Amino acid sequence: MLPVIKGKDLVAFLQTLGFTAIRQRGSHVRMKSDDGRVTSVPVHRGEEVPKGLLRKIIREDLEMTREDFTDVYEKYKKH
Repeated sequence: MLPVIKGKDLVAFLQTLGFTAIRQRGSHVRMKSDDGRVTSVPVHRGEEVPKGLLRKIIREDLEMTREDFTDVYEKYKKH
C-alpha cells in the first residue's frame, strides 16, 4: 500500500535519494538525479500528492517498484 505523502515531504525524501531541485515554477518543483532521472513534484500547502501521480512518479520517474519505494520510504520515516 502506498504511503500518504505531502509534496514537501516527497521533495525532502527525494533529496535523500540523490535528487536535487533544479527549478520551481509556481507550486511545482522540478528535480533531477545525478543519473539523469527527472521528476516534477506538486507542493500545495497541506495537500498530499495524489495516489495516481505518486504511482506514476515511482514507476516512470524513479524507475522503482512500489514495494521498493515503500521499503525505502519507511526506513526514511523512521530516522
